Amino acid sequence: MTTANPSEEHHLPPEAAALDEDTAHKVEELIEQEEGALNRYRGPLLWFVTGLALAMSVFHLYAAIDIVPTMYLRYIHVGFVLTLTFLMYPMARRFRHRLMPWDIALAALALYVLYYLIAGGDELTDRYVFPEPMDLVVGWMLIALTLEAARRTTGPIMPGISIVFMLYAFFGNLLPAPWTHQGYDSERLVPHLTITLEGIFGTAVDVSSTLIILFTIFGAVLQVTGAGKFFVDFSFALMGGKATSAGRTVVLSSFLLGGPSGSGVATTVTLGSVAWPMMKRVGYAPHDAGGLLAAGGLGAIISPPVLGAAAFLIAEFLKISYLQVIEMAIIPTCLYYASLLFMVELDQRRIGVDETADGETYSTESAGTLLRKYGFHLTSLVSIVGFLLWGYSATLSVVYASGVAAALSWLRRECAMTPAKLVTALREGSVQVLNVAATCACAGIIVGVVTLTGLGLKFSEIAIRYAGGSLALTAVYTGLIVWVIGLAVPVTASYIISAVIAAPALIKLGVPDFAAHMFIFYYAVLSEVSPPTALSPFAAAAITGAGPYHTTLMAWKYTLPAFLLPFVFVTDPLGVGLLLQRSPGMGWDDVAWITTLATFGLGLLASAAQGFGLRMMAGWERWATMLAGLLLIFPSAVDGLLEWITGVSIPSPHWAGLALGAALLAAQALRPRVAAAG
Repeated sequence: MTTANPSEEHHLPPEAAALDEDTAHKVEELIEQEEGALNRYRGPLLWFVTGLALAMSVFHLYAAIDIVPTMYLRYIHVGFVLTLTFLMYPMARRFRHRLMPWDIALAALALYVLYYLIAGGDELTDRYVFPEPMDLVVGWMLIALTLEAARRTTGPIMPGISIVFMLYAFFGNLLPAPWTHQGYDSERLVPHLTITLEGIFGTAVDVSSTLIILFTIFGAVLQVTGAGKFFVDFSFALMGGKATSAGRTVVLSSFLLGGPSGSGVATTVTLGSVAWPMMKRVGYAPHDAGGLLAAGGLGAIISPPVLGAAAFLIAEFLKISYLQVIEMAIIPTCLYYASLLFMVELDQRRIGVDETADGETYSTESAGTLLRKYGFHLTSLVSIVGFLLWGYSATLSVVYASGVAAALSWLRRECAMTPAKLVTALREGSVQVLNVAATCACAGIIVGVVTLTGLGLKFSEIAIRYAGGSLALTAVYTGLIVWVIGLAVPVTASYIISAVIAAPALIKLGVPDFAAHMFIFYYAVLSEVSPPTALSPFAAAAITGAGPYHTTLMAWKYTLPAFLLPFVFVTDPLGVGLLLQRSPGMGWDDVAWITTLATFGLGLLASAAQGFGLRMMAGWERWATMLAGLLLIFPSAVDGLLEWITGVSIPSPHWAGLALGAALLAAQALRPRVAAAG
């Protein structure tokens, strides 16, 4: 029986080495809630698993460069994922770091299913309407293996939801209208889920096999070559390296570190391990610091060039290029970080930080020195976009960007991509994709049921009916639905489920499809800071020692823009301008105008949330400032609400918001300064 190598017990980011043992253990447990509890082997078993992971990475790199038929690519991808999952993830925690007989049996069964699908070829796909008995047996095997793989990597909720959807497909004829449908038996449902491209091997697995795994390999290459450490060190040095600049540094480094990785929890942990001691020294309360760190982690999932895994799915669902998805994320990302930075500056004033009191620095080298030595790592932020602009596909772009990162690493001996580091990167690239890929395969069951039963259209009709045909109310219902789904499942699964059952409602009311999907994407991402799956705030709380739910509330305050901006996409006729898209009749001046209004509006809302502008605010000032901000961001909606309450309409609500905000700031400027609150 093979045991673990103690040196490989934790899979925390290397930059988080500053955490003490107890805190590191708590954070490790939280990361495992998202990524699963990995087995850590040594000896021959380690080499065997490493070889299998290497084969998976090499195969997908080959598939990105040469042509592999779509169906076979998806079959082999799922086969690799299932086999590695049963070897790398224990059935239960008490069996961790031991390869049990049932793990071997399940891995062998996965290989048999893969063989059956590939050997069946076109003949198998041609007979899916009239399947043979063995087709059904293998189909049920595949469904069971997929559900178990998802359970091991993400917990029981996702496979539980998938089972509920399957029961709906079987027994929907017993439900009352409007939920009812004709009902389907195994001969119709199982081949639909396991043979066609509408179920397990559908869009989600397509994206997982062609893009997500390549980006995890890219992230692993950056990790082993020291890019993550450089981003953190450079951010601290650029901001002066002092504790007084810790808040600003969190904002900058969360973008630099999170942009290429797309991992919220990893970004939170890495930043927290080095930033929390400095934030504590200048007066940040543990829950405030934890909220800011979690907000930085959330920014990692919405920041180009990688974003979260769901962003790749957006491109596939909408049949657009990944470059267009990046383009749509630019302004929301800038507004998010601008609002976050503004809140940090208000924190500095509210806490009363003495900018000259703390002379201790985190960085031993200046920003210029770090840039001269390791500035080549910054190419990772632009190389993918550069290749996309050059005309390469997203798959080739990330492969070439990984090659560039590996080649440039040889500019510094300590960063060089040696053969040992290459093996590590390729192995980790495959291992890190397992939880996302298993989620995508399991989500395929849900998508297959939705397409077979027409549940998406039924759900849209129900949502619109309950909203009385109101777009604003439908958007609220949709946001709540996506948010609730995200409470139970990971971001990727939340987006996939919501894209097929909730997006059609918005699109049916005239919202452009890209705006509807971006709305759902941002609300799916909010599960990162929403309990019970609020992993980023919980990880930050473990580092700072604050209460996890108090930290989550603070994270909501800092992530205010992420909650509000998506509604602008779908409720304001000019809102698509925030996605750098233009509806008929819109000009670039309209894009600039809506962006300006959103910027000032978020600034006012940040002041209201902090209770501080130029001076500490009284209660009525906070409410008035919030109203001014909402008038700038949602002029029509707020005007309609005020008219419904008071019977009076505001002629130009956005100008009223600007005037009210300016008046409040002028009043604060004229008022004598009082001591800042601690």
